[in-house]
Amino acid sequence: MVTKSETLPPVTLVLGGARSGKSAYAENLIETSGLNPVYLATAEAGDDEMAERIRRHKARRGDRWRTVEEALSILPALQRHAAPGSAVLVDCLTIWLANLMADSRDIEAETDLLVAGLDALAGPVVFVSNEVGLGIVPANGQAREFRDHAGRLNQAVAAVADRAVMLVAGLPLELKPAA
Repeated sequence: MVTKSETLPPVTLVLGGARSGKSAYAENLIETSGLNPVYLATAEAGDDEMAERIRRHKARRGDRWRTVEEALSILPALQRHAAPGSAVLVDCLTIWLANLMADSRDIEAETDLLVAGLDALAGPVVFVSNEVGLGIVPANGQAREFRDHAGRLNQAVAAVADRAVMLVAGLPLELKPAA
């Protein structure tokens, strides 16, 4: 894990599969930075199971974190909350993507808008995203479309990120070390 002496680069991408440890790792990056932690949540509690997941995440973070809920417009939320002395964790890009698809948004345009706006943020941001393209090709078209959009979104954010890490079985693999 990260030590207190390390600082956060402007943009970090933390990738991983389901239950890989990516959210806890990203939270630790921000907690050990000494910056005020802001959690930008993209998930909405659409059912009891998701409500329980959200409750567990909040309990793990504790009261020190300020939580901002934004399912669709994450760039404006980042522009409001990424500030000197603070660090924002966006958890997660793939839920944001699912929200965009459900709202029939132009995924390419939304991705381009997000990526273009990252340079102007006043404080560091850590993105969490699922790596969904390592398994079998999904059987239905909507799942394939999601997988393809997720791959392109992850590539776009990774291209502009100062650091990219992939979590496998709770272990971080540096894909793009911070300069």
